[in-house]
Amino acid sequence: MRAALALARRGLGNTWPNPAVGCVLVKDGRVVGRGWTQPGGRPHAETEALRRAGPAARGATAYVTLEPCSHWGRTPPCCDALTQAGVARVVCAMRDPDSRVDGRGFLRLREAGISVEEGLCGAEARAVNAGFIKRILHGLPLVTLKLATTLDGRIATGTGESRWITGPEARRAAHGLRAQHDAVLVGSGTVLMDDPELTTRLPGAKPVADLRVIADARLRTPATARLVVTARSVPTWLMTAPGHPPPALAPFQDAGVEVLKVPRAEGGLELRELLRALARRGVTRVLAEGGAGIAAALLREGLVDRLAWFHAPGVMGGDGMPAAYPLPVTSLAGMPRFRRIASRALGADLLTEFEAEER
Repeated sequence: MRAALALARRGLGNTWPNPAVGCVLVKDGRVVGRGWTQPGGRPHAETEALRRAGPAARGATAYVTLEPCSHWGRTPPCCDALTQAGVARVVCAMRDPDSRVDGRGFLRLREAGISVEEGLCGAEARAVNAGFIKRILHGLPLVTLKLATTLDGRIATGTGESRWITGPEARRAAHGLRAQHDAVLVGSGTVLMDDPELTTRLPGAKPVADLRVIADARLRTPATARLVVTARSVPTWLMTAPGHPPPALAPFQDAGVEVLKVPRAEGGLELRELLRALARRGVTRVLAEGGAGIAAALLREGLVDRLAWFHAPGVMGGDGMPAAYPLPVTSLAGMPRFRRIASRALGADLLTEFEAEER
């Protein structure tokens, strides 16, 4: 099952709106087939593993990280594929929370005479598919806030200089984070300051284009920004407030940017509604890369599920730009809290990963 989970992780960032699933077929103590969800969500992991196994799948045990689907979508149900291939036993990590499945897959398999076991490595499987689960159950994507700061939490000098606070090893890891998320989110301030490209520049890391999302209530993004001029080759969505006249939106739409309307909030957009709009489009995992306004708004609203904090071994002082604008926090009890789940050195820098505590 842990091998199947490792295969599932290969699909993170590639499979939305579908979950990232892994499948390993074992017969007589030997692996006869392996598969994982392919880019765009199809073919499914079970179908890929069965294709590779061929006739050897008959009588095999299938280790699957998520309950096999039991409904017709753009592909036939995986339950039927497993049954027709003659698989004797299915060991599954977790039930699919999608109401179209949610136990029906297990029922179909048992009705076909296949032995079914559920729950092996369930916690690990839920961690892999945390974004899919959150979209299905709560209508929101999983949000990872990525910060790259000095030791005292500064993202740029007072004059706006920010390249590069961290070293090349940390920057490569940051690109790896992009590859594992469906979309990268930034605010208009980051676009104006850095003019980022927000693509995954790791050869072979991701076979499909990243989705770039700009939160820009006041339509400050220039039409000459790299995110705009490359929108026909890399999908780009501009989330803005209602009320802008059509001529103001036309340069973005003409460049291939998709413009979506989100309600206003004090100081910007209603970020919960922005995230709901992404989830309705199938996005399951969002990497928020800044700037300080987006970071503060997400933290203030309790929308950050995970933190990926890159610390560079330097101190900038109070005249540097903070990682997050005031939340504000008036008491320790009101401070967003996280628990550390991992930490590793990246050259001279340190990446620490956190999960949000229960709210």
